Amino acid sequence: MVNPINNTLAKTLSKTLISLALITSFTASSEAVAAQEQIALTGEIKQGGLLVGKTLAQNTVSLNGKAITVSKFGDYTFGFSRDDKQSYQLVITSVNGDRVEKTLTPEKRSYNIQRIEGIKKSIMQPNPKSVARARQDSKQVKTARKVASSLNYFAQGFIPPIEGTITGVYGSQRVYNGVPKNPHFGLDYAGNTGDPVKAPASGTVLLWVPDMFYSGGTMIIDHGHGVSSTFLHLSNSYVKQGDTVEQGQVVAAVGKSGRATGPHLDWRINWFNVKIDPALVLKVKPLH
Repeated sequence: MVNPINNTLAKTLSKTLISLALITSFTASSEAVAAQEQIALTGEIKQGGLLVGKTLAQNTVSLNGKAITVSKFGDYTFGFSRDDKQSYQLVITSVNGDRVEKTLTPEKRSYNIQRIEGIKKSIMQPNPKSVARARQDSKQVKTARKVASSLNYFAQGFIPPIEGTITGVYGSQRVYNGVPKNPHFGLDYAGNTGDPVKAPASGTVLLWVPDMFYSGGTMIIDHGHGVSSTFLHLSNSYVKQGDTVEQGQVVAAVGKSGRATGPHLDWRINWFNVKIDPALVLKVKPLH
């Protein structure tokens, strides 16, 4: 015979356990939502965009399974190429193993076609000596862009390196003398020879070469974690390789050296070998 008191206690206990389970489930769900909100990012989720994130310094971050460096202040960064079409899984893992995930798919963009005439035949069809020089130049640039320093100036935001009219944009397909060439990966500013060029963010000068075949006076500044600025066609440099520069500091002068039809500044941004749109980088804001 079933004891009615025990039966009542069993039913009460069962209801209590169900209530606790629902509360726990709701709490876990709420914590998951809150955790999702903890993924702090700034920047444009677009082709050519640079994203900067903020998390706890002890957390680990990965993008599609590849580890992303986190600074001692919790800053990290990554970017999307010009024609990037894949989706990315951003995962942040805490020291106790809790994971927070976010799917990122860069927005597709359309690009302009630019036609430029009057390029010298010697540049359109360089001789073997010039080709060898250009390959050596490219090697130096690629080596500089592999640097993965612990600097975190990329997280402090960027300013335009020059005040001038924008005459060329990222991603545009350039046609020189009727011949299609590789897309343009910089932001061109009109200017006069000698106009001051400022560091868009603080960093360390990785490279200064005054006479590269295609890009002429070329400077690269490291902003940390693989993010770098490159300036092309410069007429002069006021800093040297290894120097530390501050945001807004005048580091160089506008020129028309190398493959240029007139004086202007071509500013480029890279995340390692990924070519980023400087115009989108200017929208990155510091996270606190």
